[in-house]
Amino acid sequence: MTHGDLARTLGVDVLAAGAVLWRAGTTGPEVGLVHRPRYDDWSLPKGKLDRGEHLATAAVREVVEETGHHIRIGRRLGDTRYDVEDGAKLVRYWAGESLGGAFEPNDETDELRFLTPADACGLLTYAHDRTVLRRFAAHPPPVSTLVLVRHAKAGSRDGWNGDDVARPLSATGRAQVARLTPFLRLFGADRIASAPPVRCRATVSDLAAAAGLPVTDEPALGEITRADDPTAATARTREIVAQPGVTVLCSQGGVIPDVVDALTAGTPLADRVRPGGAAIPARKASTWVIGFGADLTPRFADYYREPAG
Repeated sequence: MTHGDLARTLGVDVLAAGAVLWRAGTTGPEVGLVHRPRYDDWSLPKGKLDRGEHLATAAVREVVEETGHHIRIGRRLGDTRYDVEDGAKLVRYWAGESLGGAFEPNDETDELRFLTPADACGLLTYAHDRTVLRRFAAHPPPVSTLVLVRHAKAGSRDGWNGDDVARPLSATGRAQVARLTPFLRLFGADRIASAPPVRCRATVSDLAAAAGLPVTDEPALGEITRADDPTAATARTREIVAQPGVTVLCSQGGVIPDVVDALTAGTPLADRVRPGGAAIPARKASTWVIGFGADLTPRFADYYREPAG
């Protein structure tokens, strides 16, 4: 979907993206606010999309440009809408964990302050920014995050004579990987894992190369093991999310919905992942991002049908 198509779909004239920049403080998370001399206001870091840019990519870029801090995105914090000179504007926000950086004053922002969420709410100039910050503050940042990816499109089964585990990506699938890889990099993986099929490993191999990480084999997360032991995938996924940090895991369409269902069952997220009892989506090259507390209770679950943010 092009930038213009997305704007029309969302019913706006201007698209922008930003993040609640946060870092660990002594008593909890601290969030970063920027002062913009042009408007003499305090706001969350954000900005308009560059031509052809995805929303999530723009959010990360704008935080770097306005604060000097590199981030990895986490929970999606929703949208704000308001009118500007160019028409209706939408800004989409994520939680953005600081990976380090140093602020240098520039033409757009001349000061960066890290404050508690409560103090930051008091300093922010705009009500819509305070709404986003309250969404962030409503739930503590996750201890671990699972980025669960369904493999990209593979070649036809009818046209493949070998073992199905070895069936490679199609040209369409390789094109999906090219779009998916930069999107997945925004989550700042600490580890990368894959179910056995070649098409799963190929979906995250470029990501692993870019991040300088190995791809760990996870036999329990494949459809073959699931057929023999339906509980193995969920059990192994729980072991994976017990590790602090961010894990990117690529699996198959016969596994992912069951895992998402099992991880969120009996929690307030159950209706979110299965609204109205609908089937849990797991489109090829789509992504579920689920964050967990120290007790492995899921705190958020975001689905990305495609890597546009």
